[in-house]
Amino acid sequence: MELKRVVVTGLGALTPIGNNVDTYWEGLISGKSGCAPITYFDTEHFKTKFACELKNFNISDFFDRKEARKMDRFTQYAMVASDEAIIDSKLNLESIDKLRVGVIWGAGIGGIETFQNEVMNFANGNGTPRFNPFFIPKLIADIAPGNISIKHGFMGPNYTTVSACASSANAIFDALNLIRLGHCDVIVSGGSEACVTQSGMGGFNAMHALSTRNESPETASRPFDVTRDGFVLGEGAGALILEEYSHAKARGAKIYAELIGGGLSSDAYHMTAPHPEGIGVIAVMKNCLENAGLKPEDVDAINTHGTSTPLGDVAELKAIKQVFGAHAKKININSTKSMTGHLLGAAGAIEAISSVLSLEHGMIPPTINHTTHDENIDPELNLTLNKPQKRNVKVVMSNTFGFGGHNACVVFKKID
Repeated sequence: MELKRVVVTGLGALTPIGNNVDTYWEGLISGKSGCAPITYFDTEHFKTKFACELKNFNISDFFDRKEARKMDRFTQYAMVASDEAIIDSKLNLESIDKLRVGVIWGAGIGGIETFQNEVMNFANGNGTPRFNPFFIPKLIADIAPGNISIKHGFMGPNYTTVSACASSANAIFDALNLIRLGHCDVIVSGGSEACVTQSGMGGFNAMHALSTRNESPETASRPFDVTRDGFVLGEGAGALILEEYSHAKARGAKIYAELIGGGLSSDAYHMTAPHPEGIGVIAVMKNCLENAGLKPEDVDAINTHGTSTPLGDVAELKAIKQVFGAHAKKININSTKSMTGHLLGAAGAIEAISSVLSLEHGMIPPTINHTTHDENIDPELNLTLNKPQKRNVKVVMSNTFGFGGHNACVVFKKID
């Protein structure tokens, strides 16, 4: 059968450097760091005292207090970003066939703050099991797409992909395939995460995964720099309206870009460490190119997973050189996590949005905070260091990798 084309017709973003798509893009292009001391809780006894929290975000601007209390922050973020994307798409919700509109969302963890608070309240009580009646619905990872569909009446496929930090890229690829095969006309896809909590920070600290650059938080996320010492935890959400091409054309929709392919793979190596030679990463990028019908030399830019970890950054760049050969030196490689921090299950979504906007604006956001070269990294690779670079971008790839060896990759093309 002939596969249908899939395009992006709406975007929504809630990030540590901007609370909507326009301010997010402005933050990216200006090289803005979203990292600062944590305000949500007392960090006195924590090794890491900073994160990329949302700024000037008040849930009461979007929900009344009673409604907001029924949702964990990760679901609140999902609702805000998806609403922006739906409005941006100009979908007519009165006339659209809602049986053919799905919601496929990504979340690596889900309602961790809800779980933490309910257990702490129980432990601090007298032993009587008094739990919030919304405890379970608030924490389950699939509640975010559930709430999106309930609000808008979308009755197509509805679920959450959970593949750690690859979750929302995984969701976008699933959505691509369902539309390609003709099962849906429109899918709201993306991801959200809200792990800047005592348990989230404490857990990642215990793994020695986070930067401890407490003296200079704004420079702590420094992908590819020899002094990098771990990732910076972020939070937020990203949403994309993915739509079948002829459906979008028929209603006169603005088309940002075409989603032309994706790939999945597993490292099958270690719970948390990447394969040192990037075997799974090589596989996922090759899978993505094949799925999209591309040659390596067709790719202009790669938004890397680039978390700022000593092992991960080098392994990914080795893999890029292996897959793209001599062309790797002609690709603009960047890591927007240098600005947003690592949004875990939402990373793939906000980085897909960055990729789409690079196509639209002809600009590659920088990898900030780079000061010292790592001798394990090929100096001829263009890592888009510290300043954005103008480029006529026609094809951009976005990589995401998660604990457990999960790898997901999606690729977007400027619309013909």
